[in-house]
Amino acid sequence: MKDYCQPVSLRASTEEEILFQNPEYPASIQPSKRTKFQCRGFTSLVAKLLVVVGALSITPAYAQNVSSTTLPQDGIPIPPAVVARDAEGNVTVRAVRISKELVVDGHLDEQVYQEVESITGFIQQLPDEGEPASEKTEVWLLFDDQNIYVSARCWDSQPDRIVANERTRDGRATFRNDAFVVLFDTFHDRRNGMGFMTNPLGVVVDYLITDENEFNRDWNTVWDVQTSRFDGGWTVEMIIPFKSLRFRTEGKQVWGIQINRRSPRTNEYAYLSPVPRSLDRRGIMHISSAATLVGLETPSGIKNLEVKPYAISGFLTDHDVSPPRVNDFQGDLGIDIKYGITRGLTADFTVNTDFAQVEDDAQQVNLTRFSLFYPEKREFFLEGKDIFAFGGPIRQWRYQKPDSTPVIFFSRRIGLSDGKVVPIKAGGRLTGRTGKYSIGLLNIQTGRTDITESSPTNFSVVRIKRDLFRRSNIGMIYTHRNPLGDDEQINEVYGADVNLAFYETVSFNTYYAESRKPDLNSSNSSYRGRFEYRGDRYGVEMEHLTVDKNFNPEIGFVRREDFRRNYGQFRFSPRPHSIQWLRRLLYEAALDYTTDTQGKLETRNAEVRFGIELENSDKWKIEYSNKFEGLKEDFEITDGTVIPIGDYSFADMVTEYEFGPQRRVSGRLRLTKGSFFSGERTEVSYDGRVVISPRLSLEPRLSVNRVDLPDQRFFTKLAGNRTTLTLTTRMALAALVQYNSSTNSLNTNIRFRWEYQPSSDLFVVYTDGRDTTRYGPHTARFGFPRLQNRALVVKFTKLFRF
Repeated sequence: MKDYCQPVSLRASTEEEILFQNPEYPASIQPSKRTKFQCRGFTSLVAKLLVVVGALSITPAYAQNVSSTTLPQDGIPIPPAVVARDAEGNVTVRAVRISKELVVDGHLDEQVYQEVESITGFIQQLPDEGEPASEKTEVWLLFDDQNIYVSARCWDSQPDRIVANERTRDGRATFRNDAFVVLFDTFHDRRNGMGFMTNPLGVVVDYLITDENEFNRDWNTVWDVQTSRFDGGWTVEMIIPFKSLRFRTEGKQVWGIQINRRSPRTNEYAYLSPVPRSLDRRGIMHISSAATLVGLETPSGIKNLEVKPYAISGFLTDHDVSPPRVNDFQGDLGIDIKYGITRGLTADFTVNTDFAQVEDDAQQVNLTRFSLFYPEKREFFLEGKDIFAFGGPIRQWRYQKPDSTPVIFFSRRIGLSDGKVVPIKAGGRLTGRTGKYSIGLLNIQTGRTDITESSPTNFSVVRIKRDLFRRSNIGMIYTHRNPLGDDEQINEVYGADVNLAFYETVSFNTYYAESRKPDLNSSNSSYRGRFEYRGDRYGVEMEHLTVDKNFNPEIGFVRREDFRRNYGQFRFSPRPHSIQWLRRLLYEAALDYTTDTQGKLETRNAEVRFGIELENSDKWKIEYSNKFEGLKEDFEITDGTVIPIGDYSFADMVTEYEFGPQRRVSGRLRLTKGSFFSGERTEVSYDGRVVISPRLSLEPRLSVNRVDLPDQRFFTKLAGNRTTLTLTTRMALAALVQYNSSTNSLNTNIRFRWEYQPSSDLFVVYTDGRDTTRYGPHTARFGFPRLQNRALVVKFTKLFRF
């Protein structure tokens, strides 16, 4: 024990910090006493938040290096042992130093695998919580002066039934394959982590988890993995450079670690350290359940400087501008720089940023009177999005229903205007952790463009969070949009939020925000309070949300304005053991009651839902909704079709079947039938995946709506398909074709990506957009739709690490 951490006396409250003294640290860096806050009301919270933020500037740097975590009380594995478990289920594992770099080829044939014991004893989370995993997993944690190595032998009694059909980097379907995941809590704060995932084909997936809530699959770093098959299963070898990780300090380390093995054939999730079943498939995000990793030593004097220049050239055609542009040749250069100010804080700089390699947005059909939400896809903004998240969990789509909670910072407001690109001249960002604080600072300068008639604009965002207790936090945000030379259009937003998490199942979050503009000084706030209990058998959600009429975060997204929403949901989800093919039943009832800020009812939606989950991972549900909509003004639902002012009551039924990922043809089939305002609506949709081979897959989408109103009938049709040919795990060709009758558009996006070295890429991208209501001057009536725009670009990036 003396080489690592020794516990001091525990405090009575389970939500208090548990502090440990480390003999490797001088006495001067041990943590001082914490100040307790008893907040009463939002005003008190804001006042104390300012005190906390002010303390950041005077807190000694050494105090920020102390972690408030626990170690299993029964000790640390003594060599040659590499794993220890205590009576309470706490797990400690030991990393082993090796003298020379490991050959990472996926074959566990080096002598070290015979000399070093493996980590075993994985425990089921699903389906049988606490039971030993049905298949054996052996893991080795090794390191040298530069890298961490994670190796595994994944035994399978039916290797011919292993599900492995995704090879694309960060491919979403990997989460439905047989998979091996390792997650490092490098700050050992029991709330944040870096995940590395692969499948038997050796796909590369990495992601960040923030505050056990935000999951950022778009984060990428430099690492590699190789896999292979053997008669009894498959093997994994990962190599992760220390340069690719963020951690508290150099030298001896105490981290958190969680390892997950997934098997679609048995629909089983097994973990190194026990995870509550109530978390379902979000278990990997519950970092407070992770094991403790000891014995690891990081090298001293690590430099963390990355320089990534790019070159781009191509041809552009656009018939919708004046004068039209036809096959205009374009070329440009730019650069991104990443510098580690400390091991926890990273500064990013970008000059002449270009996003030509980004895939087109997935088309949507909008039959509501509110705006659609399209997610961010640009790499520069995706990497830090978890730090800037504000106000607790926001689910933009749940059960096919959008969330009305405003997004205070929405990065798509930067560099895009009405779907057109606005040039980003330069920008900088500082993100990361220092002690108990998470910090996000962003400043971007955009240029002028005649296409969108936008003026040069400066965007600034400040986000600071402070950890509370074991899994809670308090924070603030500030956003500033400044069109240069037009002070009357300056927009600012101030906000504070509190996120409290108790045990594994109870959470409460609240926020308050105000927007400010020179000509608007009232009715400009938004606030929310949300309580959630997420037990395995029972669940409860309650929420109140208010958005004032003039609340307008111009670097954010507000789907609906001038309303108050009260929402409640109750869930009962037993797991019957008497039916072998049935895993879980779902009974839910919910009420959504929304008025304007004057108290007049605008929307009411009462729902009841029944669903089942089968042991083979198939799911089925049926839902009945009784709805009310009060329209204060005419609503044009589609071109030429208007629903007049009035009160409307209607109801519908929805049934949906989801096919498990172990099938070659999987996905979600959905049918909606019922009344719709003053008429009737029928919708049929399918969103799925067809695996032709491990290298070739199709992802078809189809949605057809028929709406019968008293004076008119109309159809909306949305069809699309993504075809992906994966040549290697780092080289893929994807073609996305989409038709949307609502916008009369046919769009094609063909994208070739070759990651010839980790984080260094070659992109070749072709896009075109066509108007299906118009045809070219030399085409027949049923010829190809008229071309609106087209582009072919080649982009080359190269990463230099120092």
